[in-house]
Amino acid sequence: LAALAATVAAFGLPELRVASADDPILMKIGTVAPEGTPWEKQLTEVKKYIERETQGKVKVKTFMGGSLGGEKQLVRRVAQNTLQAFGGSTAALGSIVPEMDIFEGPYLFEDESKADRVLDSEAVKAQVRSLLEAKGLKFALWAENGYRSWFTKEKPIRSPESFRGLRMRSQESEMHHEIYRAVGADPVPIDVTNVMQSLQTGMVDGFDNTPLFAFATSWYQSAKHLILSRHSYQAGIVVYSKRWFDGLPPDVQQVLLSVPQSMVDDGRQAVRKMDPILIRNLQRFGIEVYTPSASEQAAFRSATSKVTAKVAAKLGAKGKKLLETIQKEL
Repeated sequence: LAALAATVAAFGLPELRVASADDPILMKIGTVAPEGTPWEKQLTEVKKYIERETQGKVKVKTFMGGSLGGEKQLVRRVAQNTLQAFGGSTAALGSIVPEMDIFEGPYLFEDESKADRVLDSEAVKAQVRSLLEAKGLKFALWAENGYRSWFTKEKPIRSPESFRGLRMRSQESEMHHEIYRAVGADPVPIDVTNVMQSLQTGMVDGFDNTPLFAFATSWYQSAKHLILSRHSYQAGIVVYSKRWFDGLPPDVQQVLLSVPQSMVDDGRQAVRKMDPILIRNLQRFGIEVYTPSASEQAAFRSATSKVTAKVAAKLGAKGKKLLETIQKEL
């Protein structure tokens, strides 16, 4: 205490800056999506929109490529209000809002138009908002990852029986675990930031994701085979911290909840347009790309046909209600 008193006497107290009402509101968005991808472009457009429409009241900073942590960590930080926003997959939100897993049920959406219609329906969005808010999150907008398919290192996949004895990297989601169990694989939950090392060291024999994500993360470099199973459609989503959001001025809240549908549509199309190009690139890099026949696809559908209902049942009334609403919209 004597030393502190002497220091203060010699140099004075440090000047403390008090935040001004004119200071911009900082909004950090964390994501594992890599730089230079359509996801970064969409988040950049959202950033510009928010900063423009709030007339500079909000300053948005995007943190790409898992620089602030893995998806599970980012979701929890937003729910705990130590991060303002998260952009990622519905399965990632499933770590604290398990009902969001329902959207990734195997073969739930036959094509993109059906997925769009369900996700954009007011009935579905109303339930999503309610589920998220109960866990400290606020729905902002949908994004896109797309249809996931199976990549393997050595053994090509042609049927559910092909998975026997394989350890497959799984997203940290009950739905993804159940899909792998249904086809006879051993799911190994690994966060996005650790998948590359797990593939290189032989901890897992393969993974599932979209061609775009496999390219953006360089995971494809550890694969020799890809079967275009398109077994699970994965939406992207942007959410805010509810506690942070609730403390904002009403005019700022209105802007954050009014991101135009055109930005959602443009983000989806940007991702979808790249799929055929990336598949050709995978072939040029020496990966065997296989399109399953109708009977082969039917075998995968049959093996996983009970997975979505099983997961919904585990989730109780809210899970069943969300699945029923999705099925009604379909």
